[in-house]
Amino acid sequence: MTPEDWSLNDLMADIRQFMEERDWSVFHRPTALAISTAIETGELLELFQWRSDAEVETSLQSEKYLQALSDEIADILIYILRLADVTGIDPTEAVLNKMKKNCAKYPAKEWRGRAPNKIT
Repeated sequence: MTPEDWSLNDLMADIRQFMEERDWSVFHRPTALAISTAIETGELLELFQWRSDAEVETSLQSEKYLQALSDEIADILIYILRLADVTGIDPTEAVLNKMKKNCAKYPAKEWRGRAPNKIT
């Protein structure tokens, strides 16, 4: 199968099988998975820390940097999909429902070209 052929459910099943083959499911409590997601997100942020936008753009031309970025994104997705699996949340349904809320909260006509600002 090519990456385009995989669904989120396929990925979740593959991750689940990987964990079960190693008997790691016992470690995959929702709290531990949420913490692990935050840790991996910190590692992703390290790839951008102290770099200007121009430096990041230059780094994106490097295969080594792109591979590190890809690995961190994958780690985050693995933990997020595992958390969804363990808690019985369908990630596709969750994203679609959240996008409906976002569309209602930020109508394109009012928000085009503007970033939400918490300070009003």
